[in-house]
Amino acid sequence: MSAYVIVEVTITDPKEYEEYKKLTPAAIAAYDGRFVVRGATAESLEGDWQPERMVVLEFPSVERAKEWWQSDLYTTAKLIRQRAAKTKMIVVAGV
Repeated sequence: MSAYVIVEVTITDPKEYEEYKKLTPAAIAAYDGRFVVRGATAESLEGDWQPERMVVLEFPSVERAKEWWQSDLYTTAKLIRQRAAKTKMIVVAGV
């Protein structure tokens, strides 16, 4: 069953975040993942949620998504992201 990593991003250091964006695609692909949404501006339909930037990744399973997030291949990019942005990230199983 597919799994989706959903990320809300507030960039605090745009220059450093550009480095993150360069490193991430290869790490995602190595774990059979793909971008569904990358950097799109969201429009709130209900409530007061106003995210600046949204990213949605698709992986073959929750387990594969967690392997990617914990991988050595993603660690360098993850550390850059954590310095350059504030993020909220969840993984959910598809139906």
